[in-house]
Amino acid sequence: MLRIKVLADAHQVACAAAERAASSLRSLLRQKNAVRLIAATGASQLEFLASLTATPNIDWARVELFHLDEYVGLPITHSASFRKYLLERLVNKTGITRFHPLNGESDPQTVANEVGRQVLAAPVDLAFVGIGENGHLAFNDPPADFEATEAYLIVELDQACRQQQVNEGWFGSLAEVPTKAISMSIQQILRTVEIIAVVPDARKASAVKACFSGEITPLAPASILRTHRDTTVYLDKDSAALLSAQNLAQFGAAQHV
Repeated sequence: MLRIKVLADAHQVACAAAERAASSLRSLLRQKNAVRLIAATGASQLEFLASLTATPNIDWARVELFHLDEYVGLPITHSASFRKYLLERLVNKTGITRFHPLNGESDPQTVANEVGRQVLAAPVDLAFVGIGENGHLAFNDPPADFEATEAYLIVELDQACRQQQVNEGWFGSLAEVPTKAISMSIQQILRTVEIIAVVPDARKASAVKACFSGEITPLAPASILRTHRDTTVYLDKDSAALLSAQNLAQFGAAQHV
């Protein structure tokens, strides 16, 4: 079941999503000795992760962390490195000790296989994801592979995806953006028990419309979230602007907050 929550602005999106994430983590930690978590990166996740890591009473020492994707060939010292991002904004701030990084500087297929075995070793409890301007989920750009059963894939990044990274300030030019990445597969993301998607900003409005008002299709990769049993998508009024009242009602968000 997919639910959509529409908040007034990006700050409220971050706070509401962090509150839900914290509640889920606490509940899971009461039930289990350890929780397996997937975390997304990117500009859309910055305020959400800041809010979440400032939330008290989460036993992060019992959280095992995986991440969604990483550029092939990008050093960890680069400001756009997702390993660097997660270390600085989540791992080091919380005291997580079990982190499975995707080393984009090593042989990508070997890394995909090794981390894939680790993530497949047990069910993943919770995932934080975003949606790209081209509708991508992780780095599964359109047309995404909905059928691959491997946990991680080596993917080619399309120009729209790479341009988004430039526009967000992670790279100085399109030529600097790697053309390949290691990405968690669509099927592996869908294996997660609960998914929280944080998708603010007007520049995501077209992708949001394509994913939540059109067909479920590899051309709008995040549309596949509509098949998941427990996904909550947090939008602000700008990212939700192109959804009709009927669309919003369909997913339990009849009006803007």
